[in-house]
Amino acid sequence: MNEMLPGMPTRLFVATPTKLMTFADCKRKYRYTYLETPRPPKGPPWAHNTVGAVVHEVFADFFGRWPASRRTPDEVVAKMRSSWRSEGFRDEQQSLTWRDRATDMVLGYLRDTDPYYEPLGVERTVAFTTERASLRGRVDRIDERPARDGEGGTELAIVDYKTGRRPLTSTDARSSLAMALYVLGARRVLHRPCTRVELHHLPTNSVAAADHDDASLARHQRRAESIADDAAAAEARWHTGLTPAEADEAFPPEPGPLCGWCDFARICPQGRRVAPPRDPWSGLDDPTPQPDDTD
Repeated sequence: MNEMLPGMPTRLFVATPTKLMTFADCKRKYRYTYLETPRPPKGPPWAHNTVGAVVHEVFADFFGRWPASRRTPDEVVAKMRSSWRSEGFRDEQQSLTWRDRATDMVLGYLRDTDPYYEPLGVERTVAFTTERASLRGRVDRIDERPARDGEGGTELAIVDYKTGRRPLTSTDARSSLAMALYVLGARRVLHRPCTRVELHHLPTNSVAAADHDDASLARHQRRAESIADDAAAAEARWHTGLTPAEADEAFPPEPGPLCGWCDFARICPQGRRVAPPRDPWSGLDDPTPQPDDTD
């Protein structure tokens, strides 16, 4: 119950999977991202994020906006070229090389796609509430497929596009908090059976899939609620007005190898000590030649 107003329901903590995982991974990054006003300056944009963003835009158009007559390789190439951005790349050569490489990945992925196929949802927001949290997120794609129980009907599958260089496995799909929350949100919003989650990895043109059951979804929900409870308590303390020392104590960093990839690495001395900030293009499996620095 609400301590301020006895008898009133407790205010729900509103969050996305990204917000929850930011708090779980590093409370200092959470503070910088969601609480500080004005927000501390981020480092430069990441080239791998540019690749992912453009690919997602093209798929959103292909599956969600274009009629079947536009779903051709030429249209895909034209869209990739018009949407391409150079943020985060080392130089123009690297940017153009990755534009062509990303285009090839998208064309390879779409090669056997029925141009008349219409997903049930594209960039669809799904949401659900528990007793303590209101959770929502945007799903890349929701497919409607024949049910696998052999009794007719259809079921939903949650599809997420991935462009990172690391190959993915069914364990990645099953352990993803975001994907499990999307399943729960899709069930609540669309009122349809849904257990299937799929990570579509473009660099290898492979699918890492898993099927949730009630027990695995319950575990993910409990985890999400636990993170939400801790984040809500931390935010409540923040809003009491903390000194800089108190804020550092309430939102400590979590130094580790991933600190070099943090948007706020340049203003976090603890993170810099364990992992120097990476170059913006370091996340790429880079096929372009490096500049010759030996002269």
